[in-house]
Amino acid sequence: MKTHFKTIVISDVHLGTRGAKAKEVARFLKQYSCENLILNGDIIDGWQLKKSGSWKRKHTRFFNRVLKMIEQENTKVFYLRGNHDDFLDQILPLQIGNLSILNDMVYESHGKKYFITHGDIFDSVTTNFRWIAHLGDIGYTFLLWLNRQVNYHRRKKGLPYFSLSQYVKGKVKSAVSYIDQYEEELAKMAKAKGCDGIICGHIHKAENRVIDGVVYLNSGDWVETMSALAEDHEGNWQLIYYNQISFKKSSEDKEMDKIVNFPVTDYKTVAFGKLPDALDPKKFFL
Repeated sequence: MKTHFKTIVISDVHLGTRGAKAKEVARFLKQYSCENLILNGDIIDGWQLKKSGSWKRKHTRFFNRVLKMIEQENTKVFYLRGNHDDFLDQILPLQIGNLSILNDMVYESHGKKYFITHGDIFDSVTTNFRWIAHLGDIGYTFLLWLNRQVNYHRRKKGLPYFSLSQYVKGKVKSAVSYIDQYEEELAKMAKAKGCDGIICGHIHKAENRVIDGVVYLNSGDWVETMSALAEDHEGNWQLIYYNQISFKKSSEDKEMDKIVNFPVTDYKTVAFGKLPDALDPKKFFL
């Protein structure tokens, strides 16, 4: 039986990059069902797709999973624009059945209001100095590449996964200071909007805490942390980490493991038959 939540929030999947854990996030969404699924920005990485990124079958499979949730479970899906998928500016706002594509939103539940935004609007670097943001993106991509090499050798020695980028962020004082300031500014924004809490992503740091009376929730990412926010039917929020979930492999999963490395020219799509033209990544990046 699936665990059912009222709302699940996922952000920073960065589909189109080598670091995206597309298979894991699709498997996560098979394990849990929800009334509302909020994709809070940077789901598709348009920056990398314009450069050296590539769109793979497993990336499309993530959207197939989302469409199945809409079709079979009547899930309402809200896709909010992030800085890496800012190509969505061309179609905002858009609603197709239970799928809504928005810039940001206010979510109300159990008498509380939450302002939901990817969070880059409060980042002066990505907002005002786009070229610096792209330079930082190149540095982060290199760090992820180096992280893969480090963990390859760690696995051979039987050692657990080690996040190099999180280690660097934790050691560099300016990064720690930036994250603290970022979280505080978001909390102030939520209070200014008359909301009880803020739900964001962007900085790839999962969090669930209270800042000056405001509930601050960050869903983390699906590049390293592999985390999501989930609200139960009593209005309580929790962070769920993929690496802490006990999965039982279905026969479908076992079959997919056998063929995942072989080229496939056809795959099953649901709900819309194919992704709507407005959501076709090739439309924006070719």
